[in-house]
Amino acid sequence: MKKISLLLLSAISTTCFSQKIDKLINAKEVERIEKTLSADDMQGRALFTPGIEKAAAFISDEFGKAGLQKLDGAQSYLQSFYMLKPLQQSISANANGEAIAENNIIVITTKPELTVNNTAGFEKVNINKGDNIFAKAYEYVSSNKNYVVTVDTSFAKMFPRLQYFKRQLSPTETSVVFVLSATPAELTLEAKHNFDTLRLANVVGVLPGKSRPNELVIFSGHYDHLGIGKPENGDSVYNGANDDAAGTTAVIMLAKYFAKMKNNERTLVFAAFTGEESGGFGSKYFSEKFDPAKVMAMFNIEMIGTDSKWGKNSAYITGYEKTDMGKILQANLNGSGFTFYPDPYTEENLFYRSDNATLARLGVPAHTISTSKMDNEPNYHKVSDEIGTLDMNNMAEIIKSIAISSRSIISGKDTPTRVNTSELQ
Repeated sequence: MKKISLLLLSAISTTCFSQKIDKLINAKEVERIEKTLSADDMQGRALFTPGIEKAAAFISDEFGKAGLQKLDGAQSYLQSFYMLKPLQQSISANANGEAIAENNIIVITTKPELTVNNTAGFEKVNINKGDNIFAKAYEYVSSNKNYVVTVDTSFAKMFPRLQYFKRQLSPTETSVVFVLSATPAELTLEAKHNFDTLRLANVVGVLPGKSRPNELVIFSGHYDHLGIGKPENGDSVYNGANDDAAGTTAVIMLAKYFAKMKNNERTLVFAAFTGEESGGFGSKYFSEKFDPAKVMAMFNIEMIGTDSKWGKNSAYITGYEKTDMGKILQANLNGSGFTFYPDPYTEENLFYRSDNATLARLGVPAHTISTSKMDNEPNYHKVSDEIGTLDMNNMAEIIKSIAISSRSIISGKDTPTRVNTSELQ
């Protein structure tokens, strides 16, 4: 009788838990939040537009309804910072003793006057034929080092697109110069810029931990997107329903869920980042405000609105092999029917390309959870990325699985291993 009673109590407890999470995380609530964030009146949530400000206000309101605290005693949930928009005034450059055409050089800097020569301390690196030009360029621009990057001439048609990296810049002392050249460039350069100062804001809320308040677990996604572009079939709004209103929806719902559960021993930080589409500036600013030793885990959520390559009830974790966090999450999901897989798109280097990257490079077990089929996602960065293309029921199941799988980490029972930073040297 005693065994039967214990089994019965366990079954009742499991049923009550299931009912509570279903009440808090469900397709109807997913649709409400997702529909608001990806609506046309958000104007595609582009930087420096009324649309992204409207989105930030909505997320702040949802955090307030959840009862989250502000970060570090701030007056609002907005974590404001500024960026610089460069306006090139003049440039002159020589590579290997010969003048370089201006369209064959791209300067990424926040210095009004930049000089590059053999004594300026710029490391020389190459983007070679066959490399992923954008992944390599992002790596160099994000590294906080001075580089002269020789880009192989096989990328001549793609080279102008590296201008993307100078649309907005975070204040920094480092500079990167891209040179289109058939041979490694011995560069001398003089460049002058003026800068406009532009304001941005992440949206951040906090749920203090009970017994381990100084140990942090972060849940994040980015809420910016591409804005309004050239009309396609009469539609010009890049709604970004999957990228990444879906991840932001998850962050809001997880905040409300954990606030209701009131069982987090570690402090939970919920962040909606800006500037991801322009180079990850929001997450970089946010991450630099924390001592990485105090961040126990980061769940970054990116594009979970469509089925993964394995179908429903599944998602993948970038950098799965770099820590044991994925194994911890999967162990907590035993019997649920949901599976977290290792990232199948390792050639895309997603682990160091998303909003988890800054903290991951500092050793934090910071991973991105996604279902995006990187080899076949038909609406990615298109006006067709609208709510009608998403599966609300599957999104709800993914968000529930993140909530359930994280429970031993937020309780302090499990602490994922750290990323081996020596591999980055």
